[in-house]
Amino acid sequence: MMPTVDLVVPVKPLAKAKSRLRGAADNGIGAQRAHARLAMALARDTLAAVQAAASVRHLLVVSSDPVVAAELGVFGIEVVPDVPAPRLTGLNAAYARGAALLRERDPAAVVGALQADLPALRPADLDAAVGAALDLFAAGVARVFVPDAGGTGTTFLLAAAGVLLDPRFGAGSATAHAASGAALLSGEWPGLRRDVDTADDLRDAAALGLGEHTAHVMRRRWIPARDPGGRAAAERVTARHCSLGSRASPGATEGGVRNNPSRG
Repeated sequence: MMPTVDLVVPVKPLAKAKSRLRGAADNGIGAQRAHARLAMALARDTLAAVQAAASVRHLLVVSSDPVVAAELGVFGIEVVPDVPAPRLTGLNAAYARGAALLRERDPAAVVGALQADLPALRPADLDAAVGAALDLFAAGVARVFVPDAGGTGTTFLLAAAGVLLDPRFGAGSATAHAASGAALLSGEWPGLRRDVDTADDLRDAAALGLGEHTAHVMRRRWIPARDPGGRAAAERVTARHCSLGSRASPGATEGGVRNNPSRG
């Protein structure tokens, strides 16, 4: 598959990101440093999969966190600051800013919005979803979205050439995107649909296979586990524990995310 899609991925300031995961990386203590490492690892695994995907031409990260910008910049990832946008807030403002910048460079680009918390994402799944979207665009569909594993949120939104991205992320975004005219994009892409907001989500992602950065953070840590009665219990996570086993992240190195210069 030729690189055909330009993607924007917002990354929130690490101090504010993933508040419901606080404590997952340090046995419930909730230290800021441990939490920031986990939030950054989720983003790095997502970005590694994006960079390894054959369908992605340009990747643009939107973040006002200087730590995020510095760390990703070392590995060749373009990061632009988040700025307020008219009538938009939060992630939607970041997505709109990124999409506008990408369209300034190529008005005919197919532009996509991807969540930054997909540590089990595989490049092949992203490529398959993009391929399915391009088929729908060829048939006249203007925008498509991929719902999250729960079916209520959105992990991926794509707009055909010349079509505004019009992001509607937030609570109930799957319904909001459908109501705005975006078509549901269906497929067997579990890593693309498994975003991570809670420890339970993280466990589900681990069952699919975590990227190396998230697996490294979680290795030999503790995360809350549910017993049959729904009560929280402590579960030791080790390198041998299959539910938090790592997988190689194409496009990543041990030290960070590697960019693919051939993508431009």
